[in-house]
Amino acid sequence: MEPFAGFGIIATLIIGGVAGWLAGLVVRGFGFGIIGNIIVGVIGAFIGSWLLAKLGIFVGAGWIGAIVGATIGAIVLLLIIGLFRRV
Repeated sequence: MEPFAGFGIIATLIIGGVAGWLAGLVVRGFGFGIIGNIIVGVIGAFIGSWLLAKLGIFVGAGWIGAIVGATIGAIVLLLIIGLFRRV
């Protein structure tokens, strides 16, 4: 499953930005600004897509499903970044 299949570049950036912002709210202390949030959200979408597929979890289709999956992946990414920041 591709994380942004059927979405254009603008939609991908919007979904990535929303996902990065939401992940930053969940994982306190991680604010990277709008560009950073988009990057975290887009990378998180790939992580979330891979992880959820491995676990056999389907979060839905369309905008909401893409945002949920990307947010889950972005949270995982921020937690990993947090582990390296503490070391």
